Amino acid sequence: MISVTRLNNEEFFVNPDLIEFMEETPNTVISLSTGKKIVVSESAEVVIEKIIAYKRKIFTDFHI
Repeated sequence: MISVTRLNNEEFFVNPDLIEFMEETPNTVISLSTGKKIVVSESAEVVIEKIIAYKRKIFTDFHI
């Protein structure tokens, strides 16, 4: 899960595997595969960086 912030400064967590696409209009709108849309204060670039960091952690910490 990655943390993101609503426009009212409320922090919450999103499963990045559910993200279908993002738009900056000018706020960042995250569209999930469930059909839900979330408006966050982070830029799309910051959200992408958080996703990359999350994926690196998941795959680096994975041991068989």
